[in-house]
Amino acid sequence: MKAYAPVKRKFLFLQGPPGPFFWLLGQELEKRGHPVHRINLNGGDRLDWPGKAANYRGRPSRWPRYFDAYVRKHGITDILLFGDCRPMHLTAHGMAKLRNINIHVFEEGYIRPHWMTMEPDGVNGHSTLSRDPEWFLREAEALPPPNEPEPITASFNRRVRDSLRYYLAVWFNRWQFPFNRPHRPGSLALEGIGWIVKFARERWRRKEAEAKLERIAREPYFLFPLQLGSDYQIRTHSPFNTMRDAAIYVMESFAAYAPADTSLVIKEHPLDCEIRSWRSFLHHQAAQLGIGDRVIHIAGGDLTELSENSRGMVTVNSTSGTLGLAAGVPVFVMGTAIYDVPGITHQGVLDEYWRAPQKPVPAIYEAFRKVLENRCLVVGGIASESATRTLIDSTLSRLFEDPAHLPPQEQLERTLDAQAAAAVVGASPVTSVVTGS
Repeated sequence: MKAYAPVKRKFLFLQGPPGPFFWLLGQELEKRGHPVHRINLNGGDRLDWPGKAANYRGRPSRWPRYFDAYVRKHGITDILLFGDCRPMHLTAHGMAKLRNINIHVFEEGYIRPHWMTMEPDGVNGHSTLSRDPEWFLREAEALPPPNEPEPITASFNRRVRDSLRYYLAVWFNRWQFPFNRPHRPGSLALEGIGWIVKFARERWRRKEAEAKLERIAREPYFLFPLQLGSDYQIRTHSPFNTMRDAAIYVMESFAAYAPADTSLVIKEHPLDCEIRSWRSFLHHQAAQLGIGDRVIHIAGGDLTELSENSRGMVTVNSTSGTLGLAAGVPVFVMGTAIYDVPGITHQGVLDEYWRAPQKPVPAIYEAFRKVLENRCLVVGGIASESATRTLIDSTLSRLFEDPAHLPPQEQLERTLDAQAAAAVVGASPVTSVVTGS
């Protein structure tokens, strides 16, 4: 095997998930001799990156020129960012493509809970992965069976702590970044109040959830997991303006077309901290539709278990859809999702889904899972120190060993070498025949 000369790559970090992941990853890259840069866009970014960094305090309209000048001045070869739909990230992505800079996009894992998503160029609706089932079957032939990694540790409280610290820093340092507009809609102050209310009600909500889980276990149901209203998967990759619009759409269809003996379980997102009560909203809408006794709102419970025991799952485009698919239950997708592939999800309209839901074809889903794991997922997480350490190791491996994440010049060199090797192997039988004649 040819040994490739190491290329000194220069990495630029934009916004990451709340917490230390990007900072620690940058430290490891520097240990390998690669210069690391960072541009902070708000006070939360600055908190999570305690080292040297540039602080962009200008207007969004001036960001494209600033970003382009920065990457040219510092010779940036790679940029890393979390979430490719944030306005500043969208602009940076476009400018980086013009400069032929490698783009590595992170997001919550397509498959939970032991992975994070890491793709070149884009994720979710922007992913370059095919949606053709035949393509997945062909690509999977050369890949090993799906791997089940060692379970990672995760702490919900740590996720909350990291997010709270981040957004408090955004709020208290907003005067230093006067033109910054948070990518999340709504007021950070109201969101903070929402978290206080959520924690105050936690014990009561847990008891209520336990009682509802006992009822759910006794009757057939469809599952509809809610997504965060701030999620760009709703705002960019779905036909709905808000999650409440999506909930009304699902309940109206369920009321008109679902079998009368089934219930609709609507599971609240664990990180949802809206002051407006989902419970009251859903009860009111269900009563208006005449299905008040068939809609069950739950703020708790194990999503994997709820998925496995359901008749099917309806989702806008949540990655929780893969939990249903892994359990072999029919999944209906209303938005754009990477797993919305013929043979994997129900193809058709929601009104027909309730009475004749299509289960995933095992061979196609297994092929999809193989390709996804090989190309789009890195083992680890951000909800504990050990999970973050695992994620850093997996990310470094992907950055320096996966051809899709290598600099264009090195990608080309490896491709040409592989083609040359294949040509030699293919020519050797012909040579032996000629020699022996």
